[in-house]
Amino acid sequence: MKITISMLRRLVAGLRARGRQVGQAAIGLTALAGSAMAEPQLEKTEIRYQGWAGQVTFVELADDLGYLAPLKLKWIGNTISGPQDIQTVVTGDIDIGGAFYGAIIKLIAAKAPIKAVVGYYGSDDNTYNGYYVKEDSPIKTARDLIGKKVAVNTLGAHLEFVLREYLARNGLTPAEAKQVTLVAIPPVTGEQALRQGQVEVSTLNGVLRDKALERGGIRRLFADSDIFGNFTGGSYVLRDKFIKDNPNTSRKLIEGVSRAIAWAQTTPPEEVRARFERIIADRKRNEDATPIKYWKSTGVATKGGVISDAELQVWVDWLVKDGLLKPDQLKPSDIYTNEFNYFRPGKTAEAK
Repeated sequence: MKITISMLRRLVAGLRARGRQVGQAAIGLTALAGSAMAEPQLEKTEIRYQGWAGQVTFVELADDLGYLAPLKLKWIGNTISGPQDIQTVVTGDIDIGGAFYGAIIKLIAAKAPIKAVVGYYGSDDNTYNGYYVKEDSPIKTARDLIGKKVAVNTLGAHLEFVLREYLARNGLTPAEAKQVTLVAIPPVTGEQALRQGQVEVSTLNGVLRDKALERGGIRRLFADSDIFGNFTGGSYVLRDKFIKDNPNTSRKLIEGVSRAIAWAQTTPPEEVRARFERIIADRKRNEDATPIKYWKSTGVATKGGVISDAELQVWVDWLVKDGLLKPDQLKPSDIYTNEFNYFRPGKTAEAK
């Protein structure tokens, strides 16, 4: 067989093309290896949590936005309150749960091995807890509450602490404050209890507040934001052992949750509501998604729920004043860590 010049040229061109393909494949493999090395191995890939009926938690939002992959969520059921949620974390039945800071601090003071890791709810001009009376109620001031009944969702949590701070700031003595009776009532029946006279004051927020105001006949006595301004009121917690045994998983989880909070803080409310409604429809839990139509803001005071000493010190001081903590028993740094927050100080220029 006679080899021509044109045949040699084609052979050389083929070898060059194959060389380029091999080189590109090598580059691709190198990139994949680099990516694998950059992404730490996750120790635990299934995260157990509790939800809230008719609501989307930031853990669920983070998953829907793709911020948690390859972590997978396992819904254990719905919670009834923050204290119940974090108690379930303490017992090890779930991996992450959230509650009011006061409830978290009391648990930690009682030697519960948990750590606050990212702020997830709070109050601002759009999102707040209001304390309402009937329009014709003689209750005008804090002192008028002596001998009256106030409906709250659960005892020992956010709504009780805010009420007691309101009473203290308005001059009621501890003995007088004890004469204000707290009644634990499910939020969905709070308006009915007020209108039927079972209680003189009822706490309302979100859709329950807005619907009650639309019906008229009630007025606001005060709100938590009147007392504390815009503030983050609670955080998600992880067990100390979970963090120790799963440092990479903890970082992936909380970075994802903090990014989801920041997304909800910076995305137009109508877009957030639409996503929440779709998430609720997709999960098929046979629940009423009506409350989502009234969602206005996260209420979280810092970007991505970064926690500060100041927001915890308020509640530490309160518990000391109330005799539930000894002076210097706990300091804020004993209670929380920002080490897993995507917006932690020093991690990004956006963190505040």
